[in-house]
Amino acid sequence: MSDSEMAGPPVLVLVAVQDLVNLASCIRVAKNFGIEQVRLVAPECPVDFYRIEGVAHNTIDLLERMTVHDTLDEAFADLTYIYGLTGRERTAKRTVLRPRAAAADLVARSHSGRVGILAGREAHGLSNEELDRCDVLVTISANPEYNSLNLAQASAVFLHEVWVARGGDDLPLKLPRHTADPATHELLEALFASWEASLHDIEFLKTRQPDLVMRTFREIIYRANPDGREAALLRAIGLEIRHFLRRRGVTTDP
Repeated sequence: MSDSEMAGPPVLVLVAVQDLVNLASCIRVAKNFGIEQVRLVAPECPVDFYRIEGVAHNTIDLLERMTVHDTLDEAFADLTYIYGLTGRERTAKRTVLRPRAAAADLVARSHSGRVGILAGREAHGLSNEELDRCDVLVTISANPEYNSLNLAQASAVFLHEVWVARGGDDLPLKLPRHTADPATHELLEALFASWEASLHDIEFLKTRQPDLVMRTFREIIYRANPDGREAALLRAIGLEIRHFLRRRGVTTDP
């Protein structure tokens, strides 16, 4: 097991969330990227589980663990390091990181204590006083002419980076539902034969050099590297063209 896999997920702390849909979107993003606990500080919208689940489906487990606090002191009590999401430039000298660098730093610090991510307030983000409570600020790069991100969007960007830093991309991709053996050369030769015959029937090869055309066709199929099921389908298409032409009386060739 790698170090990133052993690191626990951070706590997501949301301050003064104003809109239930934004809250639900943050909950959904949190579940997407492995966050196990969300803490709300002085929410300004109703915390209605039924309505939240209408947006963030299948998140009731996360909602049941969610806690509501009156102050940051309560929400931060057991946290050892806080990363604050902000899009505002600050004149005071502070440690400011981009999401990817901050995510790597967060995973490293997660081995020695529980860390948190602070975000909130759709209208104007975190206040200076709230940012002062953070150990590190995280700013997402965006178009300078339009750099204001929605709360859920900003959370998604950073939480995804944290998920990747924790080893999320190491999870295996889902295997195809249907697998097939490699195509045999016998099947491929039958495929080429059926298509060459069909191309003759539709007079595609009438004004072209058949050998050159089929050599190019072979290269296309070889590069595609079809498996046995795919090669059989391609062969069946070539055969069906001939059957269709015979049914319509265009050709009588067997």
